[in-house]
Amino acid sequence: MPPSVKRKRGEGQWALGYREPLNKNEENKKNDDGLNVRQRIIDIYSKAGFDSIDPADLRGRFRWYGLYTQRRPGIDGGKTGSLPDEELDDRYFMLRVRIDGGRLDSRKLRTIAEISNRYARGTADITDRQNIQLHWVEIENVPTIWEMLEEVGLSTTEACGDTPRVIIGCPLAGVAEDEIIDATPQLAEVAERYIGSPEFSNLPRKFKTSIAGCASQCTVPEINDVAFVGVRNADGEVGYDLLVGGGLSTNPMFAQRLGAFVRPEQLPEVWWGVTSIFRDYGYRRLRNRARLKFLVKDWGTAKFREVLEKEYLGYALPDGPPADAPLPHRDHVGIHRQKDGRYYVGFAPRVGRLNGDLLRVIADLAEEYGSGRVRSTAEQKMVILDVPEERTQALADALAEHDLLVSPSVFRRQMMACTGIEYCKLAIVETKQRGIDLIDELERRLPDFDQPLSININGCPNACARIQVADIGLKGQLVMDDDGEQVEGFQIHLGGQVGASFGRKIRGLKTTSAGLADYIERVVRRYDEQRSEGESFAQWVARADEADLR
Repeated sequence: MPPSVKRKRGEGQWALGYREPLNKNEENKKNDDGLNVRQRIIDIYSKAGFDSIDPADLRGRFRWYGLYTQRRPGIDGGKTGSLPDEELDDRYFMLRVRIDGGRLDSRKLRTIAEISNRYARGTADITDRQNIQLHWVEIENVPTIWEMLEEVGLSTTEACGDTPRVIIGCPLAGVAEDEIIDATPQLAEVAERYIGSPEFSNLPRKFKTSIAGCASQCTVPEINDVAFVGVRNADGEVGYDLLVGGGLSTNPMFAQRLGAFVRPEQLPEVWWGVTSIFRDYGYRRLRNRARLKFLVKDWGTAKFREVLEKEYLGYALPDGPPADAPLPHRDHVGIHRQKDGRYYVGFAPRVGRLNGDLLRVIADLAEEYGSGRVRSTAEQKMVILDVPEERTQALADALAEHDLLVSPSVFRRQMMACTGIEYCKLAIVETKQRGIDLIDELERRLPDFDQPLSININGCPNACARIQVADIGLKGQLVMDDDGEQVEGFQIHLGGQVGASFGRKIRGLKTTSAGLADYIERVVRRYDEQRSEGESFAQWVARADEADLR
């Protein structure tokens, strides 16, 4: 056997005949499909309680239904990674409600609101993948929660785990005046055919999909495992450009074009092919190399396309053009005209943090001023659709009464934060409240600053809040303060841009949480003083003296 084949077999690739599990995660999946845990939750765990849960289900298969144990309160960030799971685990769960394409309506929102208030202590956070996360959920209540969600067409199936996660789509699909193609039918077909199917319930790791025809490219296709981006070919035919291999975390890579044009009717099968390649050829030996991006990097796009067409599709895809550059703002915040003459109203909660009562308010306003249709975005924002022009300002005023702003400051509009140490077992520092407080402080200190500026706050070295592609990315860690004490703080990444560059890391550039506002004020003022006309923050960072970035 050639050495190259031996090396690939050592990565645990199924297509090369290597099926024996090479780590505990793979062993657990081989022992029992994660989808099978649903019935055990219904029949056993919800009735016998937390102590009856098999550890392999608790810290593994529960994820196939959007369930993670929360971090036990009172455990500081210095103990993250050093304590065994059973000491970090609380007896409560985070539950992630899967919302493909961010598609909601007043009935769905009221159901989530009721679940939040009845079973989750009022919690509700919008994620940067259009989901809503609840906390403080007890295992005894999970079957009832599922029944309530499923009655309105929602679920938690494969919201986490080594599965095809939520499919993100443009919240204005079928609505936006400038969209290239309405991707709603293709997104819905992929979800209907493949989500919850045993065919893809054992992938090497999580698998993230973007399907959108949005001119803004609001679904950040560049950082998804597979992305279909609306495009018009030389013949004027609308379809999709196909990208594969994007992802962030500790080894970020942008997705790469395969150069193929995908017709709308082909999209579900092409998605099936790409996902099948990941399942069959993906690396399963080491978890930190088990994402599709590593396979794409090793193979290159030419080989990936060849395998897709010859081994999975059975036909060649035509070549196609790249999509146009995305619009400057991707978040759909503000008041904008729809293609039918009505308007949509996009608004900004603070770092995605809502609660059950606010979800009910949003549902009421969506019905009062629109048709009841609501969308979540991939920027932790929300949009109410179908508002008559003459009622848009009244809706904006009504939202503002609940601190949901349609014309927010740049700091509120472009700040994002992950869950953080409040609930997450991987986190080292607090994030959500830090972000909320930081918005207030920066608005007070820099009231006239109006240039686009994204500030993303992450509680650990992973990239749930996309720190590498933010203008100012903050990676939570413990740092030394002026008194030599170890305190919460952040490593700083500067000048990241989705699809263009990852943030610049400057040796030793860190700040304590207490000094965060001072640092951001200082660097933003320097940018504002030194920037040339039309120069973005990322462009300035690329040319700025290192001293000005400290």
